[in-house]
Amino acid sequence: MYDIEEIRRRFAEDHFATNAAGARIDSVDDGYARCSLTLGDIHRNAAGGVMGGVAFTLADFAFAVASNADNTQTVSLCAQITYTSPARGGELIAEARRQKEGRSTCFYVVSITDELGTQVATVTVTGFIKRNTEK
Repeated sequence: MYDIEEIRRRFAEDHFATNAAGARIDSVDDGYARCSLTLGDIHRNAAGGVMGGVAFTLADFAFAVASNADNTQTVSLCAQITYTSPARGGELIAEARRQKEGRSTCFYVVSITDELGTQVATVTVTGFIKRNTEK
């Protein structure tokens, strides 16, 4: 079982995602995290759409929460985003799910939707897991 309040305190130190972008941690489970943010003017590009970096930031944050909730040190080695539709609602939701974990790498898929159910983007992430090898 994960203590979501402790995880929120720890990830409050991710100032760009939490303070600048407004990302929130909604739920956490083993190899899973759901994070969201409310869209505002700061998240919009010159054409009025949601800036692609907002979706990527939220996906990266959800990956970080899902892969580090158990206090491991996991960092992204490679991430790829595919945008599928513009956000139509006022909130973005990212759900990160672990697909595979080995000794030193892991693979996650992050689905980004809006609160209306619009599939906005999909991100795949390969992570490096730093294991404590001290005995």
